[in-house]
Amino acid sequence: MPQFMLSVHHDPAEDERMGAMTPEEMQPIFEAVDAFNTALQADGAWVFAGGLQPIEASTCVDNTGESSIVTDGPFSESKEYLGGFWIIEAADLDTALAWAARGSRACQGKVEVRPFQGE
Repeated sequence: MPQFMLSVHHDPAEDERMGAMTPEEMQPIFEAVDAFNTALQADGAWVFAGGLQPIEASTCVDNTGESSIVTDGPFSESKEYLGGFWIIEAADLDTALAWAARGSRACQGKVEVRPFQGE
């Protein structure tokens, strides 16, 4: 069955607002994501998922030249950054898009759907 990555993107403009949310305000989002994860697993669509540390925790490795260069920070400056993802199995793109819509509602963020190569 084809696999898709559902990636959750965050806008840095929202970081301050989200950082100011109390644990009580965040709890409904955590519960909605947990329910979404449970639904994926119950349907057999779940492969794996993960949340990522903040973009500031990233390190870039470039070994395309004569020597390897390691730099702190993201690979590029961008308006949004990857905050987490799900890897799912779905019969087709329409099914993956339906899961993405549910995931977007659960995590309160934009979700990009991309099929794996060869799928």
